[in-house]
Amino acid sequence: MTASLTRREALAAALASGAFFLVPGLLAAAEGEEIATGPAEPFSFDHLREMAKALAADPFEPAEVPDATLLDSIDYDLHQKIVFREEDTLWRGDPGIAKVRFFHPGRYFKEPVRIYVVEGSEAREIPFSTKLFDMPADHPALMLGQGAGFAGFRVMDPEEKNDWMAFLGASYWRTSGYSGQFGLSVRGLALDTAIAGPEEFPRFTRFWLEQAPAGGIIVYALLDSPRATGAYRIASTRDNGVFQDVDAAIFLRGAVERLGIAPLTSMYWFGKNNDFVSPDWRPEVHDSDGLEILLGTGERIWRPLNNPPHAMTNSFAAENPRGFGLAQRERRFAEYEDDGVFYEKRATVWVEPKGDWGKGYVTLVELSTNDEIHDNIVAFWRPEADAVGGDAYDISYRLNWIEASPVPNVAQFTATRIGAGGVPGQPRPANVIKVVCDLEGRGFEGLDRSSGVEAVVSVSRGTLGLTVAYPIAGADDWRVMFDLDIGPAGGPDEPIDMRMFVRHDGKALSETWLYQAFPSQLHAMLAAHA
Repeated sequence: MTASLTRREALAAALASGAFFLVPGLLAAAEGEEIATGPAEPFSFDHLREMAKALAADPFEPAEVPDATLLDSIDYDLHQKIVFREEDTLWRGDPGIAKVRFFHPGRYFKEPVRIYVVEGSEAREIPFSTKLFDMPADHPALMLGQGAGFAGFRVMDPEEKNDWMAFLGASYWRTSGYSGQFGLSVRGLALDTAIAGPEEFPRFTRFWLEQAPAGGIIVYALLDSPRATGAYRIASTRDNGVFQDVDAAIFLRGAVERLGIAPLTSMYWFGKNNDFVSPDWRPEVHDSDGLEILLGTGERIWRPLNNPPHAMTNSFAAENPRGFGLAQRERRFAEYEDDGVFYEKRATVWVEPKGDWGKGYVTLVELSTNDEIHDNIVAFWRPEADAVGGDAYDISYRLNWIEASPVPNVAQFTATRIGAGGVPGQPRPANVIKVVCDLEGRGFEGLDRSSGVEAVVSVSRGTLGLTVAYPIAGADDWRVMFDLDIGPAGGPDEPIDMRMFVRHDGKALSETWLYQAFPSQLHAMLAAHA
């Protein structure tokens, strides 16, 4: 069936054909019969790419939402009472193969998603049915028709003990990473994130699922939105982490001011660098604590995340980047003390471009938040050239859901702290903060205070003082400290940009540390401890 068919037309065509088949592992327990699937259709990634290209040539058609009023009545509590039937799990009878269960639609996931099973060069659609779900006898969802569609799906391990990946909402997906703990999300495409106008959220409207060995899975997805379409192939494997090879063919219907490739979405409320912005009892709360970038030149950048007083966007020039990602470097439970969500187990997601991406920017968006329930961090790569209607992009990259990004050949920063400046035991100078950065000792072997190791610090404004780099007593790590006079309170709250790295004999021993601080927050901190 073609991309131009509506959901109702496609369903009607399938019903009229009378050609239905059976999917092993999908059982309609109420009747004891296997669920029928649609007729076989030719399928390949090239076919999907052509579908997305053809779709981009036509005006956007919003998804039809049958039973919208009924779906709106299925709030969070009612949705929690709907459980997918385990006996209907896709591929349940196939040993060593990942298993799939589907999400039911509801108030927050109304737009229907179509799902197909791929075998060889053919695909067959799995029609939505309430018979695939258990729910109370008086549940309103029982009145839904087939046109409601699925909301998404989750992928289980071959033993069906744990789920390790989920596609749900817009073009988002998540995995459990290296630890079995879900955290940040990725998505297919970001359109105009954090600009003056509204952000556009493309949707994966159809999925094609294909078996892969060793408990992996290949997911094909069709992306659609008012200004973009896309064909995606996401091949996932698991081995002390989740690794996903993503191939994407993207077609623009219209101009996009800020096009985001390989977007990552996370949460950062507070940590060592800004614990003064939160009243919470825990030492730190975040899914990620920094942005990492490996430039084409080989320079490694570490940018601790922030919770700014207002939305901020920072772009870092990156021609043919070797990698970037949102990392969780703090791995000690004692730094979170949260035995419910275990932030120390959140995965780092490292984006590894394939081929040359050309000139562009790794862009970081930070939104203000006062709670951990809000995702307020977005990072993506943005091409330098303007994105206009008719443009097409063929992009390939690998997503590594791991404990830590690939080890660099220089020392990494492990902590950033900010407090009142000056010297202990002496009167604190007004309007002065102290910045303290710890870094691992890799590459510092044999060096001490007298070896000439220096911290190279620059700031966009303010006066620096008391800069020092030295080994931490009783540890292999090193520490950099410097004071910064930020000026009197009441002035413009323009951020202060800081840059620092550590060198010895003209050679950089550390990655480059970047940070952005806001006078309003810093003065509030100083006043609270005056």
